[in-house]
This record gives sequence, C-alpha cells and structure tokens, in this order.
Amino acid sequence: MVEIKWDSLRAAASEAMLKSYSPYSNFAVGAAALTADGRVVAGCNIENASYGVTLCAECSLVSDLFRTGGGTLVAFTCVDKSNNILMPCGRCRQLLFEHSAPGMLLETISGIRTIEQVLPDAFGRSDLAQRGGNAGEDLGEGL
Repeated sequence: MVEIKWDSLRAAASEAMLKSYSPYSNFAVGAAALTADGRVVAGCNIENASYGVTLCAECSLVSDLFRTGGGTLVAFTCVDKSNNILMPCGRCRQLLFEHSAPGMLLETISGIRTIEQVLPDAFGRSDLAQRGGNAGEDLGEGL
C-alpha cells in the first residue's frame, strides 16, 4: 500500500481550495486524494448562479482522477479556507465510494474513517451486477 502523508494531502487540498470559484457562498473548499498508484489528485468547488449545478470539490477531484489516468482512491481529505477539515456531503460520499479502493481512508472531523464507515451499506457497482445489470462492462480498468 502507498504511504499516506496526511499533512501533504491537506496541503494539496488547501492549494486546490485557492482555485475555488465561490462568489455566492464565499465558502471555498478544496479536496485532495491519494490514488492506489501514488498520484495525488485534487479539486475545488465551482459555484454557479443556478445553485443546483454547483460542483462540490469532490466532483472536480474525480474529474482530475480521470484526467490524470483513472484508478482508485485510497485516502481523501477536504478543507475550507481556514484549513478546517470538512466532511463530504452524502452525494459526495457516494461519488467517492464509486471511485474508492475498498477501505479507502478519509480524514474526517471525527478522525480517520474508512469509506464504509462514512457510507454504511453503500449501493455500488456490485449491487447492479448482482441484480442482473451490466455494471462494469465497458467502464474501463480501475473501476
């Protein structure tokens, strides 16, 4: 397994947060994650005047994951402009689950937790496959 340097991951999240586009809420957020192959991917929130299309930092992080080669996430952190640790919202926990390695670690306000702890009984690809769907076909390696 890749060594997790939480201070470096938080620094990457803070750097990403500086790129946030958050003129409506003034709540800049940055996220960073470590991939199974040792890359660090990052993202920031991008607001929109039509609030429903605002992208959380986790969304742009997953885009960065695929932009840089795909794979799975093994560690994740998220910070605000004061460098406080933030907990991903429910939608983002589901997004992270979809792209995480089993047991992915998250730095949370309650300490280090696994993705399974922060999203118990998650619905994912294996649920679709077990129910006769074609999940996983044509999705590419690393998913």
